[in-house]
Amino acid sequence: MAIVKRVLLFIVVNLLVIAMISIIMSLFGIHGYLKARGMDYKALAIFCVLWGTGGAFISLMISKIMAKRGMGLQVIDPATAQGEQADLVRMIHRLAERSGLQKMPEVGIYDSPEMNAFATGPTKNNSIVGVSTGLLANMRPNEVEAVLGHEISHVGNGDMVTMTLVQGIINSFALFLSRIVAFIIASVLSGQKQSEGGGQGALSGGAFYLLTFVFDIAFTLLGSIVVAAFSRWREYRADAGGARLTGKQNMIAALQRLKEGVQAGLPQDNRVPSMNILKINPARSIANLFATHPPIEKRIERLMGMPIK
Repeated sequence: MAIVKRVLLFIVVNLLVIAMISIIMSLFGIHGYLKARGMDYKALAIFCVLWGTGGAFISLMISKIMAKRGMGLQVIDPATAQGEQADLVRMIHRLAERSGLQKMPEVGIYDSPEMNAFATGPTKNNSIVGVSTGLLANMRPNEVEAVLGHEISHVGNGDMVTMTLVQGIINSFALFLSRIVAFIIASVLSGQKQSEGGGQGALSGGAFYLLTFVFDIAFTLLGSIVVAAFSRWREYRADAGGARLTGKQNMIAALQRLKEGVQAGLPQDNRVPSMNILKINPARSIANLFATHPPIEKRIERLMGMPIK
C-alpha cells in the first residue's frame, strides 16, 4: 500500500509541475516564441520533470540503505538488545508511540565522536533513526531523549518525503529553465551570426551546450537557496515537536549542549556530506542562505518564545 501511495504521489507531483510550467510559459508568451523556432517545450518539460523528480525519489527510496552503508550504522535488534542499546530502542519506540507512528523505526548507532543524530527513510512507517556514539557519551539522558524527539518529529511530519518533493520540483525547474534560457540566447546569437554571413549550426549548437552547462549550475545554486530555506523551517518545526514530546526545557538543554560541543571544537563527521541535511547538528555553512539548519542560538530563542511546557 505504501508503494502505491509513493507511485501516485510521484505521478501527481509530475503532472502538477508540468501543468505549472505550461501555464507560466503561456502567461509570459514564451510558448509562441519557442514553437516558432522549433522547440517542443512540452516534451522538454516532461523530460526535465521526470529526470528531476525521478532522481530525487530514487534517492529517497534508497536512503535507508545509503545511511546504513555510508555512516556504518549498526542496527540494533530490539529482541536481543541489552544495556544502553536496549534503553535507546525503548526510548525511541516510546517517542514514536507518542507521536502516533504506526510502525516503530529501526534504530542504529554509528561510531563517531560528533554529537549528532538523524532520521531518514522512504515513509513514516519505513524509517531509521541513527545516533552517534559521541552524542550518547556527551549528553545527559533527558538531552538524548530531546534529540530523539526532534528526529521522531521529522519522521512523524513526513519531512523525508516533503524534502524530496521540494528537491524534485527545484531540480525540474532548474533543468527546464537552464535549457530554455540557453536556447533563447543561442538562437539570438545564431541570428546575429547568420545576418553577418557566418555559419549558423555550429555556433547555435556549441553556444547552446555551453550555456546549458552554465545555467544548470546557476539555477541549481539558486534553487538550493529555496531548498535550504525550507529545510531551516522544518528544523524549527522539529524542534517544536521535540519540545512537545519531551518538554521544552529538555529540548533547549539539548540544543545548548550541541552548541557547547561546537564551541569546544568537537569534530563533525563528514564521511557522507549529503547526510548533513538530515542531522540535528550539521556542519556549518559558509553562507547563511545555503545553510540547511538555523543557527542554534536562533533555534533556542525560537523555542523559548513558544507556549510549550
